[in-house]
Amino acid sequence: MRYRASWVLPINQPPIAGGTVTVARDIIAAVGPYDGGAVEDLGNFAILPGLVNAHTHLELSWLSGQVVPSTSMPAWATSLIALRSRLKGAADPVEPIVEAVAAARRSGTCLLGDVTNSFAAYEPLLDSELSAAVFAELLGFSAREPETIVKVALEGFAELTPVEWLRLSLAAHAPYSVSPALLQAIARGNPDRPLSVHLGESAQEIEFLRDGTGEWRALLEALGAWNPQWTPPSCGPVEYLDRLGLVHERLLAVHGVHFTDAELSRLAAARATVVACPRSNRWTGAGVPPIDRFYASGVRVAVGTDSLASVDDLNLFAELAEVRRLAPAVPAARILESATLAGAQALGFADELGSIEPGKRAQLLAVRVPPGVTDVEQYLVGGINPSDLRWLDEL
Repeated sequence: MRYRASWVLPINQPPIAGGTVTVARDIIAAVGPYDGGAVEDLGNFAILPGLVNAHTHLELSWLSGQVVPSTSMPAWATSLIALRSRLKGAADPVEPIVEAVAAARRSGTCLLGDVTNSFAAYEPLLDSELSAAVFAELLGFSAREPETIVKVALEGFAELTPVEWLRLSLAAHAPYSVSPALLQAIARGNPDRPLSVHLGESAQEIEFLRDGTGEWRALLEALGAWNPQWTPPSCGPVEYLDRLGLVHERLLAVHGVHFTDAELSRLAAARATVVACPRSNRWTGAGVPPIDRFYASGVRVAVGTDSLASVDDLNLFAELAEVRRLAPAVPAARILESATLAGAQALGFADELGSIEPGKRAQLLAVRVPPGVTDVEQYLVGGINPSDLRWLDEL
């Protein structure tokens, strides 16, 4: 099938006005200018790759609207923990996860970076059309047998139905919730796979690493998880992880609200990825991420929504509109790349998704574009309603 549209956005090259995409057996066969011949002409649409939501927590979908916005991230986390404790060890409800997966797909997402403590979202993902890097998130600030924790997590992978489009990996929650020994054990147990860490997210995290005080320590003590033997590293979060061997090309440093320019340069040199989730950062009280400095540093930037516990929806186009609002000088092309190819690269799916290139999977969107639009990239980062898009294979 050969499709023509007002615009085709391959992502790895500039937009093609009136371009075409040829699909054969769900694989992209060709992309380029229209040169005559039979086509299915979509008219006023833009064809682009499915979006990549590089960071979310689908299992928290049942908490939508229940954790109120805060001006302090530790306070927000305390509310989240209290609500989750009501499950009393039971599994996270599945129905809200199924609804969230469907909503993500309807709003244009084809690939997720899903962080999980329970694998409650695995079966819903298995039954969906989404691909995912599924990160088993480990915590333990006073963990006594870190190697055992990692071993048990890896053994848990074997209990899940193996499929090519759901790829399993490990995540370390954050520097204030994972001990140095466990961080190192995670690094050793997760070779050649993406590694996700919440990093540089809150001012309280910076304080905690500097001198071991503040709200995160108070929360650890309240939970009975504080380790009095721990010595503050007296450095920033990126240096701390680097000392422990976790800063490399497979690292997804999620949030980065409080990264310095030097830290961003360090991540860029390591070819790591920063995942921006600005709407969630506002909700949790973490602050405003320095989006413009992310891009200026040269670090790879991906985009995530975070969970429905801290954002109104999983519409990545809405997240792109917030990125654009915070960084109006960043070219729209770079923001679109963050939401497609950069995310696919970070999650290990770049050979299949993220751009319109021959040989890749035809997970392609058709987004309605008003007549007369001359800067289609700028239009697409302004916020797209799900009612204005379709998956190409569903037209």
